[in-house]
Amino acid sequence: MTPATVSVTFDNLGEASDLERGWWPEDEPLGQHYSVTRALPRVLEALDEAGLRATFFVEGLNTELYPGTLRELDAAGHEVACHGWRHERWSALDPATERERLQRSVEGMRALGLRPVGFRPPGGELTAATPALLRELGFTYCSPADGVPTGDMPALPFRWPLLDAYHYLPHFAGMRGTEEPLPPERLRDSVFEALDRTEGFLALLFHPFLADTDERLAVIRDVLARVRALLDEGALRCAPCRELVN
Repeated sequence: MTPATVSVTFDNLGEASDLERGWWPEDEPLGQHYSVTRALPRVLEALDEAGLRATFFVEGLNTELYPGTLRELDAAGHEVACHGWRHERWSALDPATERERLQRSVEGMRALGLRPVGFRPPGGELTAATPALLRELGFTYCSPADGVPTGDMPALPFRWPLLDAYHYLPHFAGMRGTEEPLPPERLRDSVFEALDRTEGFLALLFHPFLADTDERLAVIRDVLARVRALLDEGALRCAPCRELVN
């Protein structure tokens, strides 16, 4: 039997999303966001402890705000992939804006010596034009929400109920069925169950900005340790997304 395949992935870096939503204070300096300065080092330490490499889907704006961080991720063997320019809701973009944002992100990454081949749309959905545009710009796969059509572009989808954001953030209340955030332990249990039952591909998806408490970071560590144990048992394969697409 072919073992299940898992990719550990992380979305978002820095203040890109807050800037897009107009939440970032005008007098607050850029390039010092806690998700990069405090949370990311702890996440990377957890990955090192487990001996795992991950895929980081980051906004292109980070090529300007955190170029050294992106180079360090790449040098450590992690994949740096694309998550839009400033975490704009991808499915709402018109064709011209979509092209401009994606091309700008690719050019920014290539200027750093990075070669992005993967794209995860902010919001989880693509436009009708996305697959062809991705191929034109040299991408080899996309990672939308499960069930989103991708045409002839290979897809490595994620599942909303397995996200830390689904468990913790207020705007997922309608999807999860409760106004109150779910405890970190619920996320760990859901991911453990998915790992034990997966037969095909499974994307694990976390956000550095949500690894902001010891309890939440502990869940990431527990999940990575579980992946490591299953990997050592030969029960699954774990690799960055780019290594799973021919």
